[in-house]
Amino acid sequence: MTASPPRKDAVRNRQRIIEIGRTLVADGTPIQLNEVARAAGVGVATVYRHFPTPQALIEAVSVDGLEALIQAAERAVQQDDPWTAFRDFLVRVVDAQLLDVALSSVLSTPAATLPGTAHLLDELSSLFDKLFVRVRAAGLLAPGITLADMTPLMCGVAFSARMHAATDSQQQQAAAGRHYLDVVLNGIRTR
Repeated sequence: MTASPPRKDAVRNRQRIIEIGRTLVADGTPIQLNEVARAAGVGVATVYRHFPTPQALIEAVSVDGLEALIQAAERAVQQDDPWTAFRDFLVRVVDAQLLDVALSSVLSTPAATLPGTAHLLDELSSLFDKLFVRVRAAGLLAPGITLADMTPLMCGVAFSARMHAATDSQQQQAAAGRHYLDVVLNGIRTR
């Protein structure tokens, strides 16, 4: 038996809730689902039916960013030069974290709340694993650098850029993020 497609008003409500969530995340306002319901003009039960926790809503807001990172990783996997592919993808990750607070939150959380987010994160992780294995096999990483080191390093770079340039424009934050990423990459690259 197949499930019937969602009603048009349910789809519209879900999209409106996500838009409100996106605005709150971009403004740095903590997500409170009761307030989201009020702002979206829907009942509280409607919000909770779609997003049982604030983290679930943040994950829904991050979907476009995750999909863009997956596309960037797919392109990077196809590049010939392992170091350039690895470096360019990490630049993309840092830029994305600085431009999309929801994405930064989702990438730094140990486990996804929504199955769709978990799937996207698994896909992204699998592609990054390929990039990492390739750059490691080419002998371009210093001994002792592991795949497990990369997530905290990238989150740290984005966090540092955000803190260093807290009052600066996004372009200045991106420049700081790229500078810090260069420092990290110089530290992990084989000599």
